[in-house]
Amino acid sequence: HFYIVTEPMPDITPNLPVLRVPDECCYFKEDAGKMLLGAFEPVAKPWGMDGIPEDFEFDSLPEDFDHFEPILERAVERFPMLATAGIQTFFNGPESFTPDDRYILGEAPELDHFYVAAGFNSVGIASAGGAGMALAEWMDSGKQPFDLWDVDIRRMQPFQANRSYLKARVTETLGLLYADHFPYRQFASARGVRRSPVHHYLEAEGACFGEVSGWERANWFLPQAERDAGKKAEYVYSWRRQNWFDYSAAEHMAVRQKVGMFDMSSFGKIKLIGRDAEAVLQMIAANDVAVPVGKIVYTQFLNSDGHIEADVTITRLSMDAFIIITPAATIRRDLNWINRHIPENAHAIAVDVTVSEAVLVVMGPEARDFLQPMIPQSLANEDFPFGTMQTVEIGHAIARAHRVTYVGELGWELYVPSDMAAHVFEAITERRDDHAIAMCGLHALDSCRIEKGFRHFGHDISNEDHVLEAGLGFVVKENKPVGKFGGMIGADAVKAKRNDGLSRRLVQFRLTDPEPLLYHNEAIYRDGALIGYLTSGNYGHHIGAAIGLGYVKCNEVGESAESQLSSHYQIDVAGRLVDAEVSLRPVYDPKALQVKI
Repeated sequence: HFYIVTEPMPDITPNLPVLRVPDECCYFKEDAGKMLLGAFEPVAKPWGMDGIPEDFEFDSLPEDFDHFEPILERAVERFPMLATAGIQTFFNGPESFTPDDRYILGEAPELDHFYVAAGFNSVGIASAGGAGMALAEWMDSGKQPFDLWDVDIRRMQPFQANRSYLKARVTETLGLLYADHFPYRQFASARGVRRSPVHHYLEAEGACFGEVSGWERANWFLPQAERDAGKKAEYVYSWRRQNWFDYSAAEHMAVRQKVGMFDMSSFGKIKLIGRDAEAVLQMIAANDVAVPVGKIVYTQFLNSDGHIEADVTITRLSMDAFIIITPAATIRRDLNWINRHIPENAHAIAVDVTVSEAVLVVMGPEARDFLQPMIPQSLANEDFPFGTMQTVEIGHAIARAHRVTYVGELGWELYVPSDMAAHVFEAITERRDDHAIAMCGLHALDSCRIEKGFRHFGHDISNEDHVLEAGLGFVVKENKPVGKFGGMIGADAVKAKRNDGLSRRLVQFRLTDPEPLLYHNEAIYRDGALIGYLTSGNYGHHIGAAIGLGYVKCNEVGESAESQLSSHYQIDVAGRLVDAEVSLRPVYDPKALQVKI
């Protein structure tokens, strides 16, 4: 981090406010009659790649005026007095930056009772009070005092300790502190680390990739005609409709009206194996997993307060084996939660098998018509009902087909051994000669899921959200039999909440004006009073309006849903209050008929 301090400047007024100029990557601060000019330059200089001396503490590095000079030149235009002021101090010192510009807090997943607070990205003083309080409470109680997922150490992946990766990434993250935080903004550095087995095929189809936990994932596709016209599949950021909006809308509508395919190979995959696997999961999972082989169970992991620690599906593979499917970003968190709750005397082991399988997801009302000619096993409702898994043949490969959905349509997730994924992708795309299928990205997946009101962990649900207030009580079986290792974690808290009544509810909002966009954190007004913020938002292309999810506080504990829904709601979109319709049922296919056609 670079800054200069001028010699005393008589015309400087004491106690001036701090001036930040993000467009010029600098800040100005009065310092005892002198002016301090600091920089957060777009391309930073990594340091310490060969190790940091043990005795290095609050020390400085050699001056590097050439690196700082472009910032100073622009600062003189902003603050002309700098042109004649002498420089008393030129400071060049190291600061710790993380790969995602968020600090690292919490109990190390590999080591019990070892807590970390590090990597504060130049906001250590501002964050110290809150971070210290949160960590102290975490250490004292053994659980997070509130949702800390943004800074949770378990979000970091093992490869992110690679020094070459860190050197490439932190050249960017320092400057991003002063950059516009556009919606959907992607990191530009240290990319391409983790790739699906069909990455090259997606690239050839015009994919524009985003990155989550190092995974390159197709967020949207540029149509062939646009590529032929010379356009590139890359973001043009904006606070309004971005350049990919219409392309993603077409993908969304293909899933709603015909059929589309997503590459979801980045799904986290955890196998729990052993004769006690069922008993362990009966304790950890809120739903009942004592189900037949081939049954898929949607469930949450709860803490003792009934709050949500994970949002997963669990599929029974055999009498002593289950596979747990998690979001890509939470694989370490969820694996850590499972491992910390496997009793010492349990005959069960949890293993991360994420990279062993690719996942190709075929969704839409024509999904059965598209897949059936390729799969000899019957995909008919009576032979392959919703919420089940079967082993199928596709092309020359063997795969597991899971009939579930995160977009609210008929479809299957095909779990294919990684070495066969390219072959299966080729077989699916060759089928396009007889039946069209759209390549679809994660932006379309998200816009479809929010039309259905499906929750997103880390936004709509977290460990500070009670499972009943999140509207997920239908998959909580708190009265299931107490098993070998005790009762379900959080059962007492769920029973108490059912008895006492809810303090808030997660509801779905649909703007009545089709033009504005929603992202998350927009303010919610109920009858003119600010009562909360949206947890997530996107545009519902089938519905024709922006849709958001957010919690609405009850006027009193136990207030009825009818009373809450009868109020007048507005969402603050960039300073303008926009009327919104509210619902506890999905605005798209509220009876879930589409998933079972």
